Amino acid sequence: MSRTRTHTHNTENQIALDFGDSTPHVAPMPGPENRAVDTSGLLTSLDKTEALLQQWQQAEWLRPLDVGFARLICELSEEQGERPNPLVLLLAALTSHQVGRGHVCIDLANLLADTGNTLSLPPEEPVRDTLTESEAAGLSQLKPGDLLTRITLADCQAALNGSLAVSDGSLTTPLVVNETRLYLRRFWRYEQRIAEGIQQRLALPSPLAEPDSAPAQTLSKTLDQLFQSPEPVDYQKLACALAARNRFSVITGGPGTGKTTTVVNLLAALQAVAGESPERAGRKYRIRLAAPTGKAAARLNESIGGAVSRLPLDQLPGNIQLEDIPTRVTTLHRLLGSRPDTRRFRHNRDNPLLVDILVIDEASMVDVDLMASVFDALPANAQLILLGDKDQLASVDAGAVLGELCQRALKAHYTPETARWLTAITGNQVPETLIDPGGQPLDQAVAMLRKSYRFQQDSGIRALSDAVNTNALDSAVLHQIREAEFEDVVWLNGDKARPDPEQTQALICRHAITGTPEAFRNAGQGRVLNNKELPPPVGYCHYLKRMQDHGLTETSPREDWDALAVRVLDAFNDFQILCALRKGPWGVEGLNDRVARHLLAEKLIPRAEGWYAGRPVLVTGNDYNLGLMNGDIGITFNVPWDRTESGEPKDTLRVAFPSGDSTGAIRWISPSRLQQQETVYAMTVHKSQGSEFNHTCLVLPDRLSPVLTRELIYTGITRAKNWFSLITGDSQVLKDSVGQQVIRASGLARRLSEG
Repeated sequence: MSRTRTHTHNTENQIALDFGDSTPHVAPMPGPENRAVDTSGLLTSLDKTEALLQQWQQAEWLRPLDVGFARLICELSEEQGERPNPLVLLLAALTSHQVGRGHVCIDLANLLADTGNTLSLPPEEPVRDTLTESEAAGLSQLKPGDLLTRITLADCQAALNGSLAVSDGSLTTPLVVNETRLYLRRFWRYEQRIAEGIQQRLALPSPLAEPDSAPAQTLSKTLDQLFQSPEPVDYQKLACALAARNRFSVITGGPGTGKTTTVVNLLAALQAVAGESPERAGRKYRIRLAAPTGKAAARLNESIGGAVSRLPLDQLPGNIQLEDIPTRVTTLHRLLGSRPDTRRFRHNRDNPLLVDILVIDEASMVDVDLMASVFDALPANAQLILLGDKDQLASVDAGAVLGELCQRALKAHYTPETARWLTAITGNQVPETLIDPGGQPLDQAVAMLRKSYRFQQDSGIRALSDAVNTNALDSAVLHQIREAEFEDVVWLNGDKARPDPEQTQALICRHAITGTPEAFRNAGQGRVLNNKELPPPVGYCHYLKRMQDHGLTETSPREDWDALAVRVLDAFNDFQILCALRKGPWGVEGLNDRVARHLLAEKLIPRAEGWYAGRPVLVTGNDYNLGLMNGDIGITFNVPWDRTESGEPKDTLRVAFPSGDSTGAIRWISPSRLQQQETVYAMTVHKSQGSEFNHTCLVLPDRLSPVLTRELIYTGITRAKNWFSLITGDSQVLKDSVGQQVIRASGLARRLSEG
């Protein structure tokens, strides 16, 4: 499938119209419920258009929110004495639908040119069984493409221009049209805030602009101390220099390219410049580190502490102290100050953050709503640095901010002036292929790391992820992973085009227990990485055996139980099943149940339902009272800390969570206090973002779905640190998924290119 489909998700975001924090109440859209809609005259008859949208809602093609929004447009038009235009109502519902699928807007030109792929309506899932035969027949005959086939772009623009519910943004209208893009006003404002925030920072003069200036010379000397690579071009060093020069910058790169090391060195270089700067009188920058989820924050916490400890601070100018480089990472919501039951934050333009430099890791997960809030909360002169992999899955909610900002990152497009400056500061000659006299201002602030330090040149994980990412998954690569020609990758049922579903489900369960090391070359034995022999791949038996063989008693001190929990949590991270879907036999819900029952049959867990020792749980919502964030993983233990009435030790279930602050501490939480959690023998690829596992198993279903995209496959593969296994319900699904790419409609890149 050459054209692409973006994934759907069940967003609960309301469509605010700037009249308050929530959408005004809308009445259900009237219309007959049990008759097929006549296609003739649909867009000249308000009743027929309303009935059609109602039917599409009944078929679950549209959300109630989408149809309710169209009804709101109708009511607002009538209140202002305007006869509602059926085409405007249709476009309003479809725009809301696109927001639910992760788009910031709907591009009318694309909508009319390729309705099916733009909307993915009807969805590939079958219409639910509650529809009558007449409803199902009418819906099967009338699809958006049929309805819009005779509509032109001029028709849409004329209808929108004639509606009081639409403006160019200069009026407070629920819909905003910009060129061929139609927005819900709230999302138009988000995009505008982000673009303005970036442009304003790119336009600020830099004290480092002149290579011969004292600050620039300090930067150059500091970078020479921090980077001593033998490579002819050190892209980490170039990225540091580029980011130091701009008040807004992006550093992108794949797994293992050293994004954390680069940003730690960058912060040290900036503090060195600040310490030598007369303008700052030796005052260091106030720096904050943030990530979009608790899991991503915890992972950066773990890695950044080690990177900071390796800094040669005594060899750097500026009298940098260890405390000048922060190691504590917080979630963006906590940083901005979440307020219950509202999208608004405590920190905003009227109450900005006390920060000079803000670093956001895993920025691909940040949606337009949250990114706009970041710019609102930043002081005007504050520096913003985004880190992330541009090729990973975009945010769950609307927008793909990092992906848009990095659209031109591969070829860099540095102007000759930027290239000369980089050479003067770093001593590295910028490759000619990365120089473009027509480079845009944003290009001069985006750096791409191009060398992977995690994967060796012959790594299968690297080869497979590269092939997926470049849409080059040819027969040669598929043959290599089928035949286990790589040391670190195996396709467990790759010899069968469409294996038996029951046999495949049983294979997943067996694999979940042992990790099937025998399927890898040399049974996973003897593999050496960075002069260290790796243990062979494992499954969930690994952490469960570690739990069972602990040897602790009721007299063991709490510190011993904490140490056991650390070992078990580390062992659990040695294996993880990832799924593309949530529901069904190939999704998280089905596989979690099936794997649990298989573990019970093998006597590795005491039960397969409810709470039990050994149950791994994933936190699915932020709980600031408990200090737990969405994405945190804990393991349930039986601990003998309570006492019976007679004073005898009594086993009690507690869930052990890592503290997430790189100290190695453990928090023990009662299961009754965990309100948002689920079993996590299997998790979705989306939930795995910001994590990595020693051995990752990616399970793909037996049929293609809109959620199966190149970005999802790439993200799933690159969660694997040392071992990767693949199980498919249909081998063709892997190849077809790579042909589907997430392309989210937005105008951010266009706004920035226009300056």
